[in-house]
Amino acid sequence: MEQFNSAIKKLITGYKDATPLSLKLIDVYLVYIMLTGIMQFVYMALVGTFPYNAFLGGFISTVGSFVLAANLRIQTNSENKDSFKTTSPERAFADFVVCSLLLHGFCINFLG
Repeated sequence: MEQFNSAIKKLITGYKDATPLSLKLIDVYLVYIMLTGIMQFVYMALVGTFPYNAFLGGFISTVGSFVLAANLRIQTNSENKDSFKTTSPERAFADFVVCSLLLHGFCINFLG
């Protein structure tokens, strides 16, 4: 158990020291989206699916937002510069914003 605790401490200190602030902000956003999706799913399981389109629209929105934010994190990570030579962080953020607008437009349209 002591090895597990020391590994967790090493992971946390490594994350705090080596991860840029922009990636930490994206990680906070990812955790928020994940918790929102979990809460929506638990609510649907407990209360029911009466406005089923509302549940699907909201859940698809959270899953899609998570995927887009994960892609933004991958593209803006400085360790992945070799994989995304033609994509600047500004371009990745612009792609994220445009795709988020399209995603949420489709989700709103899905609601009816």
